[in-house]
Amino acid sequence: MHEIVVTGAGGFLGSHLVEAFVADRRDVCGIDNFSTGSRMNLNTFITAANFELVTADLTKIRRVPVGKHYLHFASAASPPAYLQDPVGTLLVNSIGTQKILEAARKADAVVLLASTSEVYGDPEVHPQSESYWGHVNPIGPRSCYDEGKRYMEALAVAYRKTYGLDIRVARIFNTYGPRMRPDDGRVVSNFITQGLRGTPLTIYGDGSQTRSFCYVSDMINGLRLLLEARPPVPSPINLGNPEEITILQTANLVCQGLGIEPHFQFIGLPEDDPHVRRPDITQAITVLRWTPKVSFREGLSQSINYFRSLAPKDPGNPVIG
Repeated sequence: MHEIVVTGAGGFLGSHLVEAFVADRRDVCGIDNFSTGSRMNLNTFITAANFELVTADLTKIRRVPVGKHYLHFASAASPPAYLQDPVGTLLVNSIGTQKILEAARKADAVVLLASTSEVYGDPEVHPQSESYWGHVNPIGPRSCYDEGKRYMEALAVAYRKTYGLDIRVARIFNTYGPRMRPDDGRVVSNFITQGLRGTPLTIYGDGSQTRSFCYVSDMINGLRLLLEARPPVPSPINLGNPEEITILQTANLVCQGLGIEPHFQFIGLPEDDPHVRRPDITQAITVLRWTPKVSFREGLSQSINYFRSLAPKDPGNPVIG
């Protein structure tokens, strides 16, 4: 039996979680089929004696490794990735989630599920608290991700009510930092890679839509506190930075960080693109004693340094997330 099992171990957040647990000398098993994750994200710990990698598609895996704690992070999370594979995105958040919940039920384990702020859709309530039901298009282009995560939450609630399973659900707001894919189509990574390539930063609409960006180290701290909190833990819990910023302001800050003149390309908003996004983190503050610490400028500097260290491979996808 492993102490911790992490699905999506080669992904952006999954790899940071695994690295932190391995550094703490905890026995960790990671599962990934690397459809959107990267083996390179595992380089610093893949040979560690307390880490085992299982290369498998979670929806097709015959036997889920036994663990005391399960962290389910296996899902495409950026718009280009889930738009390219809507069926796979729905399946990993439905069949994949059921496999993890069943394994946890048999082992009487704790489960932490990675949900998303996208369950709120294009919100009519601002900021978004956990009590808000959301404003989601169930058949729109984003529905494979939005509804996949909403189903995940519903299934988790059913397992808690039926089997008494200890479930913790994190609604994760926009997170950025090292190990994001240069071509993943999310705001910060696309702006940085476009700026490094000397191409215009692509902005949908007029750039007045807002996001709230949380640096990866803050998010990992919040997730670990959620996993380790004594039960009962209210669920779901928003994790994100409540500081709200427009896309246009973000683009200008990226240009400042890169030391380049602002050069933007404005195109139309995609269907169902959220106009506002800001978490109410009252529960996280009260229950977990957690608040983000890293300023956006500081986190942006660290992110720019990371992307500068990579060979430029970004195809220049428009920023849509």
